[in-house]
Amino acid sequence: MPALLFDCDGVLADTERYGHLPAFNQTFQEFGLPVRWSDSDYAEKVKVGGGKERMKTLLTPDFIAATGLPSDADALDEQVARWHRRKTEIYTGIIEGGTVPPRPGVRRIAAEADAAGWTLAVASTSAEPSVRSVLELAAGPELARRFSVFAGDIVPHKKPAPDIYLYAADRLGLDPAGTLVIEDSRNGLLAARGAGFGCTVTTSAYTAREDFTGAWLVVSSLGDPEPEEATTKVLSDPFGADPRPFVRLADLEFLLAAGAT
Repeated sequence: MPALLFDCDGVLADTERYGHLPAFNQTFQEFGLPVRWSDSDYAEKVKVGGGKERMKTLLTPDFIAATGLPSDADALDEQVARWHRRKTEIYTGIIEGGTVPPRPGVRRIAAEADAAGWTLAVASTSAEPSVRSVLELAAGPELARRFSVFAGDIVPHKKPAPDIYLYAADRLGLDPAGTLVIEDSRNGLLAARGAGFGCTVTTSAYTAREDFTGAWLVVSSLGDPEPEEATTKVLSDPFGADPRPFVRLADLEFLLAAGAT
């Protein structure tokens, strides 16, 4: 049967702007760090795969000296890990608070795919507790249990490397010809394509202007029948799927068939 793999952040919900960014900033404040990322700052940070990796961009020699951080590499890694554990706690609380809405169409498409017997999974380089909290928000607790989740530091290299998708493919026994990935960023697209999977892109808050050459379909969102503003805007459609007014499972089946030819 076909498989549908979702990225998490920006795909299941618009978590980067309304979840991760405030969680990072609250963490910095709690640890007494002289850092507060603006929206424009974070638009650059999201190009770095992984939360700990984004935090490590702070660690210039001047920053380490000014903040009294340890110079020993292992001790510094442990400090970053402490920051990240607390950031994950804050972020999970934000998601559980229900203030970050799921993106249009995710639950609908996932339910249709599940009913049709498709394999469902999430593959993300975010921490697993964060991913599971967003998945429950987006899909609902019952449908979320139908997903396999591959997340966090389970692979050596994070996106744009294909490692997380290759890992999911190996664990689930996926056929690349029958697998479609839904991503929101160029890094995610490169990871999916590097693993041999077709990829549909749903652009998100920080990614709308990225280069999505190689995507099988680029849309504003998967879309939903209501409200009207939730309908799909098609941004690139090289195979002629024409998924309007919103993306249906039949459109994804069309893309798999077109990509295989």
